[in-house]
Amino acid sequence: MGNAAAPGLTEDEISALREIAGAMIPADPALGMPGADDPAILADIVRSVGRDLPLVREAVAAIGRKSGGSFAGMDQDAREALLNGYHADGGAPAATLGRVILGGYYRDDRVLLAIGHEARAPFPKGYEVEQGDWSLLDPVKRRAKFWRDDRVAAEGDR
Repeated sequence: MGNAAAPGLTEDEISALREIAGAMIPADPALGMPGADDPAILADIVRSVGRDLPLVREAVAAIGRKSGGSFAGMDQDAREALLNGYHADGGAPAATLGRVILGGYYRDDRVLLAIGHEARAPFPKGYEVEQGDWSLLDPVKRRAKFWRDDRVAAEGDR
């Protein structure tokens, strides 16, 4: 896995990201679920970092510092405790790291199939959505207009 996949991520950062992703979403063979550290999923995560690179890089570095540089050597409970603590106080980098990892994980066909979804994009076929009670919108429809309609020319502009 070279840096060409995600300019800016070093091999060490990708290795640390693999450990973090695997701790966040471990594999569950009993359910047929791969972990987020699966090579195909990790490759998708690395490719999809894009504009989030600075925040992902910051999050990976912060987790490395918090672990004393030995995140890979920690047991699963210690990893989870560290990640939970970082998620609580890590701000935008923590949220971004989580979003990037979850996004890559739930794009994987094996994951979609394991949770009972078709392994396809939602469009053009779409998905069946249960219809709700449209009458709940009646009070909103009856409410007086309280916004300015810029599509209508002002009286003096005619």
